[in-house]
Amino acid sequence: MTAQLIDGNALAKQVRAQVAGRTQALKARGIVPKLAIIMVGDDPASAVYTRHKVNDSTETGLEATLERFPATLPEAQLLARIDALNRDGTVHGILVQLPLPRHMDSQKVISAISPGKDVDGFHVANAGALMVGQPGFWPCTPFGCMKMIESIGYPLRGKNAVVIGRSNIVGKPMAMMLLQQSATVTICHSATADLKSHTLQADVIVAAVGKRNVLSADMVKPGAVVIDVGMNRDDQGKLCGDVDFASVREVAGWITPVPGGVGPMTRAMLLANTLTAAERAGGQQPA
Repeated sequence: MTAQLIDGNALAKQVRAQVAGRTQALKARGIVPKLAIIMVGDDPASAVYTRHKVNDSTETGLEATLERFPATLPEAQLLARIDALNRDGTVHGILVQLPLPRHMDSQKVISAISPGKDVDGFHVANAGALMVGQPGFWPCTPFGCMKMIESIGYPLRGKNAVVIGRSNIVGKPMAMMLLQQSATVTICHSATADLKSHTLQADVIVAAVGKRNVLSADMVKPGAVVIDVGMNRDDQGKLCGDVDFASVREVAGWITPVPGGVGPMTRAMLLANTLTAAERAGGQQPA
């Protein structure tokens, strides 16, 4: 068996097309969806990510601004800028690119963003909404993972799902989203005694720990759906995920590649969240 690829690039293109259509409908009502991105410091990876986010936004008709500040920016000034954006009615989404300089409290900064403009879905209010099944913004990476599973028509109800990783950004919200679809969910992490015993029982595996080859072929049940969230570099410096792709592909039923898998979908769901924020601000029920 050779697994079928879940093409994140192709699916993200579809999502962007849907966002573009909904954006035009909003603009016809005089509402221009706007995303404000803030980057503090000069982290090279962050610079690449923010540039992609701005380009994605403009390509779909959204307005996007990028404000860059030096790493020496006092935390109080960043909080003041976020407060101003919260009060700006023309801004629908606010994103503060992580990581922040060490002198800043990331959770404090995220908490300063209005939950209604927290299109990253990291605010505790949105995390709580996800927990209890209320409307809010879902974190973009697990949201994208769910869209990828949905795209292959895979029914999650009653299936065993294993999430490897317990971060607030991916692992925990991923588990909650799978649970909402009535999957039986196990969260594994660095203290899990026997990871293989769990993954071999899984119909769906989401690997999100940032560690190369954390999942190998002998740990996967034949036909399983494998979602690779990891972003690492191999010995040759090439981009790779958390999954031993070459071997796992020969066992799994479906698998996401790295690159070209979850990454493009993460960016696409940011656009979808921003558009939803603009629709809600305009008194419209999101599509």
